[in-house]
Formats: sequence, C-alpha cells, structure tokens
Amino acid sequence: MDSFKIYTQSDVLSLVNHRNGEQKLGERVQIAASFEALEKSTAKFVLLGIPEDIGVRANYGIAGTKTAWDATLKAFLNIQGNTFLSGEEVLVLGHFEIEEPPLNATIQELRNRVSAIDELVYPIIQQIILAKKTPIIIGGGHNNAAPIIWGTSLACNQKINVVNIDAHADLRDTSEGRHSGNGFSYALEKDYLGDYRIFGLHQNYMNKNLLHQMQSNTNLKAICIEELLQQDKNVITHWFEMVADLPYPCGLEIDLDSIANVLSSAATPSGFSLNDIRKIMLSNSKKFCYLHICEGAITLADGREDLTTGKTTAYLISDFIKALLPSIYR
Repeated sequence: MDSFKIYTQSDVLSLVNHRNGEQKLGERVQIAASFEALEKSTAKFVLLGIPEDIGVRANYGIAGTKTAWDATLKAFLNIQGNTFLSGEEVLVLGHFEIEEPPLNATIQELRNRVSAIDELVYPIIQQIILAKKTPIIIGGGHNNAAPIIWGTSLACNQKINVVNIDAHADLRDTSEGRHSGNGFSYALEKDYLGDYRIFGLHQNYMNKNLLHQMQSNTNLKAICIEELLQQDKNVITHWFEMVADLPYPCGLEIDLDSIANVLSSAATPSGFSLNDIRKIMLSNSKKFCYLHICEGAITLADGREDLTTGKTTAYLISDFIKALLPSIYR
C-alpha cells in the first residue's frame, strides 16, 4: 500500500556522519511526530521526498529517479551547521513510500499508477502550505509537479504561477494518461496553474504542437537555452527579467536535466552549469511557495551511475534556503 513515512529523530541521525568538534545539519534539523505538529514548528522549510520513477517509465523514459532521494537527504544532513545555515530552519518530514509496479507493467498500468500518486501527494503538500511552511520536494519524476501545483492551489485557494528551469516544457497531451511529460498541461487543464514560464527550454525538444501552444496561449512563456547562448547578457539578468513580474503564489521547479552532465533519464551534454543554477538560487529574493527538484538519479536502469547527484541537489536546497534567510555575514 502506498503511504507517507514520517521520520523520527533516529531515522535522521542514522544518516549523519558524526565527528567530534563538528555539528552537521542533521543534528539540528527539526522533525514532526505528526502533520498536526507541523504548524507549531519554528522551521520555515519542510523537506520531503518522492522516490519514484513510475512517471518516467510511463513516459517511455529510463527508470532511476527513485534513487535520488536517499542520496540527497544524506548529503544534505551532512552539510556543516554554521552561521550560514544552522539546520534549525528546516524540518525533515519524511518520504512517500510508493509500491513499485512490475517490470512488465504496461504503459497504461503505469499511467494509472501515476494518477494514483497524484491523489497521494497533493493532500500532503496542501497541509504543509496551510501550516505556513515552504515545502522543498525532492523527486522522483516531473509528473509530481501536477499534484504539487494542485495541493498548493488548494491551500492558496487560487491558481498559482510556476517557473520551471527545464530543458523540456512537459506540456504533452493529457489524453495520453498521466506521466512525467504532461504535469504542467494537466495542471493547466485542471485550472490549478496560471502563468507558466520555462527557463532554458531546448529548441531541439520543441515539437509542432508545443510551438503552437506557446504561440496561442499568453500564459505560456519561455526563454530557450539557445537565446541565452546567443546573447551577451548573463544568466542572472535573464532570470530576473523572466520572474520579476510573477506574483505570489509562485512555485519554483528545477528539472536536473537542465544542468549539463547531471545523471537523469534525459541527461544532456548541453545546458546550464551547476554554478549557473547556484547563482540563481543564491541571488533569489523572491518568496516562492515551494521548491521542487526532480528527475535526477544516482543509478539508472541502463547501468549508468553518478554518485554526485545527491550532493548536487543538496547544494541547491541549501542555496535556496540561505538566500531567504538573514545572515550575520550579509
């Protein structure tokens, strides 16, 4: 049965590499015994995982995104706690436990399972935001953008805006059934999503239907990676121009296949550098209502491995939090 596992203190501490004279984030982060306890916590950020790759498989992709959460959490918990980030700002809530379909499951069976995951995820996101916290969700496939947007929209009682750093638009036809390639078209169709902006979209992945969508819907805007490569303005300038007028509530999505050479089902040799995305995170002052980082993997079903993906994601989490917290050094 699919469920949500709430972490205990021992769950968290078991992942910390303890060292005399040092204090890691994992020794300072908060936990919650129940969802009811969330609101009483002083933590502003809630970290949780969706370790699944059913949505990727349902989109004819290579499985492996389920492997990112454990590695990310361990890397994050072993960051040094200090004046830049103490750990007390974060509550580590837990992760979804999602039953894996058999390897011979049909595409339709996988897509039905993705719809069931939507129903599992959105109420948890809704509860976190109603508790006035900012969820940081680590995937998993990009199919989970749909229930995250759904839960956020319900909590805010309105459509939300989203900016997505991604090589792909994920606006495929909803009639195909749910998968990792149509989370945003699903959210648009269900009227949970207002303005949707894609930063770093690859022209090589834009089919005719997508071009028509972008031209006919004023709520859809994109800056392609090719435009960024052709212009002298730096990435940060382009980023601020894209997000400056997006009103709250606004969610932030980062698909790790937008970063060159990060292991994912759609890994690419051309894209942003990790430091480009870190600059965006560290310079951010916009109050996003959630952060969703997805599509990364430690191990893919085809045998490829990259043990640094967890640390890559942990950097982006810590950068996002640091930018929104006061520091005695700033």
